Amino acid sequence: MTTRSVIAPALVVEGLRKEFPAHSRGGKALVAVDDVSFTLERGGSLAVVGESGSGKTTTARIVAGLERATSGTVTAAGSGKGTARPVQMVFQDPFASLDSRQRIGAGLTELLRVRIGLGRAAAQERAMGLLAEVGLDEQHAARLPRDLSGGQRQRVAIARALALEPEILILDEAVAALDVSVQAQVLNLLRDIRERTTVAFLFVSHDLAVVRQVTDQCLVMRNGRVVEQGPTAEVLDHPRDPYTRELLDAVPRPGWQPRRRSA
Repeated sequence: MTTRSVIAPALVVEGLRKEFPAHSRGGKALVAVDDVSFTLERGGSLAVVGESGSGKTTTARIVAGLERATSGTVTAAGSGKGTARPVQMVFQDPFASLDSRQRIGAGLTELLRVRIGLGRAAAQERAMGLLAEVGLDEQHAARLPRDLSGGQRQRVAIARALALEPEILILDEAVAALDVSVQAQVLNLLRDIRERTTVAFLFVSHDLAVVRQVTDQCLVMRNGRVVEQGPTAEVLDHPRDPYTRELLDAVPRPGWQPRRRSA
């Protein structure tokens, strides 16, 4: 009798809670995340959606290690391997994460030498390979961040994240600030990465059209709690929770006209 090897999930989040202290004496602590649990499979893509203040970004920052949970656990695959961090995060505005004085190729090469331990020649070769993977070339490598477009900077941010060989890539509104045409290019890039790697994606977004394109599973948050989760198509096409239906109803459709408020 043979036994099948069970592949562990890329990420398991259980009972996550985050409280921020009250700003005034006698005030109540702000509960930003309350009893959030979910699983992200290897090579999978999970969306966390909700309006501003729903707790989705706080949840992502806890998973990335940028915030500490009040309680609950986050278990990421590969957390014990090597020096690279198993979770990397790409933000809405990549400019702040890039050194404005360092050329793109030099920054990637330095990252690979310091964090991965590659020699100079190997690091330079790998840096150019990473830029090629995200649709950039030697000309882009020689530029400073300010000389790139928003879409190009976001591609660099993705390349930097992939350089550290993560198990999980968190994208926090990563295409929200891009023009529609550039947004489509970045989404196509993310789909290509999914096809050729086992990196799992945690996609934080308020844009349900984007979520439908790039994710398999969807988790809806409101006031820090999960109100609905399941396959993305099922959640978006057959929502069970009234709040999910409200989010879908708020999406502009062809021919949509804003209502004027009566005086």
